[in-house]
Amino acid sequence: MVASATTASAPEPGTAGSGKTGSFTTTMVRQSPTEYRRRLRPTAHPLDRIAETAHDTGAIISHLQQTEIYRDYQRAFENITGLPLALRQAGSFQPPLHGSKRLNPFCALMARRNNSCAACLRLQQRLEDGGMNEPRTFECFAGLQESVVPVRAGGKLLGYLQTGQVFLGPPTMRRFNKVMRETGETKTAAERQELKTAYFQTRIVVKNQYESILRLLTVFAKHLAVVSNQTVIRAAPAELPAMTKARIFIAEHHKEDMPLRDVARAVSMSIFYFCKIFKQTTKLTFTDYRARVRIESVKQMLLDPYTRVTEAAYAAGFQSLSQFNRAFQRVEGESPTLYRSRLHASPNRDRQCRLGGGDRGQSYETHD
Repeated sequence: MVASATTASAPEPGTAGSGKTGSFTTTMVRQSPTEYRRRLRPTAHPLDRIAETAHDTGAIISHLQQTEIYRDYQRAFENITGLPLALRQAGSFQPPLHGSKRLNPFCALMARRNNSCAACLRLQQRLEDGGMNEPRTFECFAGLQESVVPVRAGGKLLGYLQTGQVFLGPPTMRRFNKVMRETGETKTAAERQELKTAYFQTRIVVKNQYESILRLLTVFAKHLAVVSNQTVIRAAPAELPAMTKARIFIAEHHKEDMPLRDVARAVSMSIFYFCKIFKQTTKLTFTDYRARVRIESVKQMLLDPYTRVTEAAYAAGFQSLSQFNRAFQRVEGESPTLYRSRLHASPNRDRQCRLGGGDRGQSYETHD
């Protein structure tokens, strides 16, 4: 197939008024079908890509928040440490640790006030800006510590584990009075007494113990990153039987071509209705879900150090390497080659790198 384009040349100079007709030429421009389709395809706006990425990570965090592994860990963490724990998406504009049963009473009281709420949101933005690659701890205007631990899949930031709302040293009356002045709101004697009681009852954790708590969260964040894609493609307990059947069909046939119409036919649905219900259930399109299942299959095959990336990609059902590389980068946040090299890196070499590079530890910053 050859796509053509027709161009017309303007009349030659000097022909106007001479009675001659301007000459026109037709030029055939040869291009491949792929190039022709590419030229016709509208270019995605950068903001569309950002929105797609945000929706993708939001769906993953939403799935992780509902998993048994996260809920069990959250309960155990809060019971043992007495600290609140939340898993949230990057860019969330909710107050820090919103919804946790271990929310600090003083923070809960302050969150009702406009000035305090705005200060908490500003602190949260600082935490996100500084904690994209490593755990970070900041001190809020009231002297309490807030910490985030990033959850990253490869080079891709999924969200944060957040904890804190504790003192690293005894609170003082001088600091409490300063906090009351900074809020700039009139308080009754009863309100001030309630805030004072909650402030001085806030838990105190020594710095070494707090750093150990953050190291535990760092280990858990890595585990969440590993299982993030698995949780997305796993069936939910209360989903429709037809959707469970569709998941099973995809898992059994993902190494084949498996077009959308075959899956819809397998669950006795029209393509339109299947796509609608499937998206509502999984928060993913069929194409994205199928790619994630295939990527999990590739990751299992790459556990064998003698399996090549291209070999695993085709065996898992991908039809082209470019399609596979794009999907893997989007889901895992890194290239399949880099993933494979990390998977089979020498433990001794990793240990030497860590010893040579040193432990950066936690980063602490205080409120100005």
